[in-house]
Amino acid sequence: MLKSLHIAATGMEAQSTKIDNISNNLANVNTTGYKKSRADFEDLLYQNLRAPGAAAGEGVQRPVGLQVGHGVRTVSSSKVFSQGDFQNTGNSLDIAIEGNGFIQVVQPNGELAYTRAGNLKTDGDGRLVTTSGFPIDPEIALPPDTTSVTISQDGRVTVTQGDTADTVELGQIQLAGFANPAGLNPIGKNLYLPTPTSGDAIVATPGENGLGTIAQGFLEGSNVKVVEEMIGLIVAQRSYETNSKVIEAADEMLQATNQMA
Repeated sequence: MLKSLHIAATGMEAQSTKIDNISNNLANVNTTGYKKSRADFEDLLYQNLRAPGAAAGEGVQRPVGLQVGHGVRTVSSSKVFSQGDFQNTGNSLDIAIEGNGFIQVVQPNGELAYTRAGNLKTDGDGRLVTTSGFPIDPEIALPPDTTSVTISQDGRVTVTQGDTADTVELGQIQLAGFANPAGLNPIGKNLYLPTPTSGDAIVATPGENGLGTIAQGFLEGSNVKVVEEMIGLIVAQRSYETNSKVIEAADEMLQATNQMA
C-alpha cells in the first residue's frame, strides 16, 4: 500500500506537467508561428517479483512473470512542427513559410537564432527585423524612398523607389532547415537555437533542398487546436483526480490496518 501512494504521486506529477503544457499552448493560440508542445511519458522501473519463464516445477515454466511498476515520469516536452493556418494580412512585409524551414535571425550577441514568425518590420536603418528588433540574415535594408516591396516565392526582395516604375533587387531571404526540428531549443520571442540533437542548420534558397516557399502578405498562425487542447485538458484533469483517489484509497486501507493492530 505504501508503494501505491508513491506510484499515484508520480501520476499526479505527470498529469500536472501535461496541464502546464496545455496551458502554455492555449496561452499562445494567437502567437504568430507558435508550435504547440506535447508532453511525452514513460513508465518507471519494475520490481521483478517473479521473472517470466521461471520454473514452476519439474519441466514446467510459468508463462508470465510478476512485476510491480513504480509509476510514470515525464520524459520530454517536444514541439510539434505541423503547419499552422495562414492569415491573409495584405502587409507587404508579412511572410509565411509554406512547408519546412526557418528564417535566420541575428541576436544582439551575434549568435544566429531561427524563427517561423514572419511578421517583419523595418528599423531606423531600413533593415528587415523581427518584432523584437533582431535583423534577419542575410541582411536586407530598404532604401528610404521605397514605395513598394515585393517578395517572391524564392525569397527575392525587390522594391520600387520614388516616382520610378523600375524595380531594384535588394537581396534574397534564405531559409534554414534541420534534420530534427523537434530537437531545437525554444528560447522565447518566437526563436529557436540549434542543439546537437537538432543537427546543424542547412541553409538554402526557399523551394530548394526540401525547404518551403515564401508567401508574401500572409502570416502563419499557431498550430494549436483549441478543441484538441480542451479535450486533453479534460483527460489530464480526470487522470489527476483518479490518481488522487488512489492515494485516498491507500490511505483508508492503511488506516484500517492501523485500527486492527
